[in-house]
Amino acid sequence: MKNLPVTRLVLAVLALVGLAFGLTGCGGQASVAKGNVLHFANGTEPADLDPQTVTGRPESNIIRSLMEGLVTPDPQTLKPMPGQAEGWEISADGTIYTFRIRPTAKWSNGDPVTAHDFVRSYQRMLTPSLASEYSYQLHLLKNGKAYNNGELTDFSQVGAKALDERTLELTLDHATGYFLDVLHHQSWKPVHIPTVEKFGGLARKGSRWTRPENYVGNGPFILTEWAPNQHILVERSPTYWDAANVRLDGVKYYPIENADTEERMFRTGQLDTTRALPLSKIDDYRTHHQDVLQIDDFLAAAYFRVNVNRPQLQDPRVRRAIALAIDREGLAREIFSGTKSPAWHFAPPMPGFSPPLTFEDNVAEAQALLAAAGHPGGEGLAPIEILYPTSDSGRIVCEALQAMLRTNLGLDVRLYNQEFKVYLETMQQQNYDIAWSAWVGDYPDPMTFLDMNVTDGGNNRTGWSNARYDQLVDDVQAVRDPAERAELFYAMEGILGEEVPVIPLYFYTSVYAKSTEVKGWYPTLLDIHPFQAIWLERAE
Repeated sequence: MKNLPVTRLVLAVLALVGLAFGLTGCGGQASVAKGNVLHFANGTEPADLDPQTVTGRPESNIIRSLMEGLVTPDPQTLKPMPGQAEGWEISADGTIYTFRIRPTAKWSNGDPVTAHDFVRSYQRMLTPSLASEYSYQLHLLKNGKAYNNGELTDFSQVGAKALDERTLELTLDHATGYFLDVLHHQSWKPVHIPTVEKFGGLARKGSRWTRPENYVGNGPFILTEWAPNQHILVERSPTYWDAANVRLDGVKYYPIENADTEERMFRTGQLDTTRALPLSKIDDYRTHHQDVLQIDDFLAAAYFRVNVNRPQLQDPRVRRAIALAIDREGLAREIFSGTKSPAWHFAPPMPGFSPPLTFEDNVAEAQALLAAAGHPGGEGLAPIEILYPTSDSGRIVCEALQAMLRTNLGLDVRLYNQEFKVYLETMQQQNYDIAWSAWVGDYPDPMTFLDMNVTDGGNNRTGWSNARYDQLVDDVQAVRDPAERAELFYAMEGILGEEVPVIPLYFYTSVYAKSTEVKGWYPTLLDIHPFQAIWLERAE
């Protein structure tokens, strides 16, 4: 693997931006009365709170407190534990799961949660007109894909059946060893169908059923306030089946896109946790505030989506040249102070999976590929715009990447940013050249990354299609042998390396500040922290 001889100065200068700052107070925090409510920095303003239509991490953080699925994650290991289902049985061939719904499971309006709620929710999720980006999650169900694609119109043929009020039977298209882990995802959570129907949301997104005055959930908290661009407040639900063991009175989510702002709010005691830390302040926290600094392993990746239908990006040689001209090691070391690791493949390493090296940092080969595509030194290639969601850290990273591509390939690279909701819509419409993107794993298996790239997948958004890749994604779901599965994953990575609809950049750790008053919070690979298991020990 060849190191890039340039960009070191650029990276060093960018990393120094904003180094001068001061922290005051023991543990980095001043004292502000916050009561028994967790004050949580949550990134961007949520697009919605419908578990079946949203795709972002800020939304999922909130929905996890408002809705509960059949299983709930163990706070320390994320192992699937009984949630709305008090137990389950799995058939010998691994294709039929029978769940027993708790008799004490209730919606926040007092209605009982039934097996029928799950069936009707899954029907809504797979309804073609809803156009849910995550509908493919339910393609694991027998005939789920056919119904979602409109090839089947009789939902009774789909593998989701209520045997009685409290017994739900899910039949899979094939045995899936990680199925219980998949059930953590919001797409498998039920919605209160009468409420959704009342506000006209059965087959469309964006109806008013998700407003605080209308929201009916079944989770440990209820939605009580939503002040756009200010905060969302959830409070402990008296109807939750395990309400007696929920110790927080509530959680207040703040939509803060600026890392410096949230760090300052944490330092002055307004926040209990930050979403991240400014790149320029990590070293100071390491030196002076180790008691509140958290650096946890995190199953997440940053990458470029490439719109393969843009004329200047249609040639895979151009796309691979861009991928090879990036100094990933310098990016991880200089910009991120060693808190990220270089990504030379799309799916990150995880327990039981060591990915092959699909890319490398190699300027000479990148230049040769660009010349072979008819653009030596970038000649004759139209300008390339890189889109990123508005944030200071995003700007710093994209400016570094812009400098690399200009210096190493002679490309005319331009940057522009958009507010998060607009950014998502721009990607969905494929109205971009290259888009900085990030993906957080939904469960600890390579499929949570690799199945995004299937033809017309809701989270593909690149215009790329490859029949062989699609077949591999289908094939691996029926394979149970770990070594055989790994070979199929390697083949998928190989195709991505040749055709380059995505360009891996770096893998994350979760770097943030957490008050010492927060208890029951554990580092987890998916950065999931069930709020019903957290409590506060406020200083007097």
